[in-house]
Amino acid sequence: MKKGWKRFGLGLVAASTLLTLVACGGGDKKDEGKKDNTIEVSVDKGYIKYLEEVKGDFEKENGVKIKLIEKDMFDQLDALSLDGPAGKAPDVMMSAYDRLGPLGQQGHLSEVKLSKDSNYDATDERQVTVDGKFYGAPAVVETLVMYYNKDLIKDAPKTFADLEELAKDDKYAFKEEAGKNTAFLAKWTDFYSTYGLISGYGGYAFGKDGTDAKDVGLNNKGAVEGIQYATDWFKNTWPKGMMDKKSAGDFITNQFVGGHTAAIIDGPWAAANYKDSGVNYGVAKIPTLKNGKEYEAFGGGKAWVVSNYSKNKEVSEKLVEYLTNDKNQETLYKLTQEVPANNNARKIATKENNELTNAVIEQYKNAKPMPNIPEMAEVWTGGENLMFDAASGKKTPQEAADAAVKVINENIEQKYGE
Repeated sequence: MKKGWKRFGLGLVAASTLLTLVACGGGDKKDEGKKDNTIEVSVDKGYIKYLEEVKGDFEKENGVKIKLIEKDMFDQLDALSLDGPAGKAPDVMMSAYDRLGPLGQQGHLSEVKLSKDSNYDATDERQVTVDGKFYGAPAVVETLVMYYNKDLIKDAPKTFADLEELAKDDKYAFKEEAGKNTAFLAKWTDFYSTYGLISGYGGYAFGKDGTDAKDVGLNNKGAVEGIQYATDWFKNTWPKGMMDKKSAGDFITNQFVGGHTAAIIDGPWAAANYKDSGVNYGVAKIPTLKNGKEYEAFGGGKAWVVSNYSKNKEVSEKLVEYLTNDKNQETLYKLTQEVPANNNARKIATKENNELTNAVIEQYKNAKPMPNIPEMAEVWTGGENLMFDAASGKKTPQEAADAAVKVINENIEQKYGE
């Protein structure tokens, strides 16, 4: 779980920048002349057991054979552009939500229909919508959550005011730097992690629910207020190591597992590491912001998609519908512990009383779907130094935000302008 979760989580941040093609071919997969009644499904290792569990009934009902291919999701998606035309691509695979836009617009994915029995809400549907069309069926969802050390605090903080009070406790004083405190830590030099703060204060990546690349809202009044709030933590509370973009994540992890930090913001992919470390942790939704609004972290996850090069599209689409029904989504959760996108299965998952599951589900209610249009790649580039520039004092929060938006707009105009 550790390796898989971490890869998926980081993929949501980095995948949009990986649009260049990789070497042709399906790795160790050979083109053996696929039979008409064979549906090839490519998935990461962590999903093989699940597919083996559920594929039998579909094979019987549809008179087909499902051939499973074990391959890294991002490697498979990167290879689709070349493998598809060469007849080597699988029929069905998984895709991070933010890859659907580029792959769909470039003609590599087939449009699919979402079954009424799949039980998605508006947020789930937005994750797979590109130019008004569905290019995948939501499978799992994920977002950032709060981890807290149960040996240090009894209950999870409910508000950022609670976190500020924790940071006044000398118990969490950072001995190497006078006046600094590690009670609460968040990797806010990383744009993916800080977006929930910026969004909660009124900033946004793109207008019109993430579809208008001409409207970048990362330097409006609310966004700057959020950046200023984060800057205050960097300047007044946190040790200098928190501004190191490369090592801040490791610093946070070490402080948390070492018992020096009461609460942190991290993704569900980190849970296995914390469990292995032996820290007595709990998981909860991220506290309410100082302005009374919710922390609106990016909501991401993965969808089942159909290759536009498939010679068995009709059956492949039926398979995608089958994999996302209530029963099979429940099985997916039981075997992988990943939160199902199907809302009925999600409700059943909450009954397991798994803190991580319930925290992700609660936080996802306030999550902002990550824009899946190709221009999102430029937001990652422009936002890379946003918080560092403000926190280090190189620029004011407004100047840092304006500079980031300027880079984003210029890159979009250069690469996507008509």
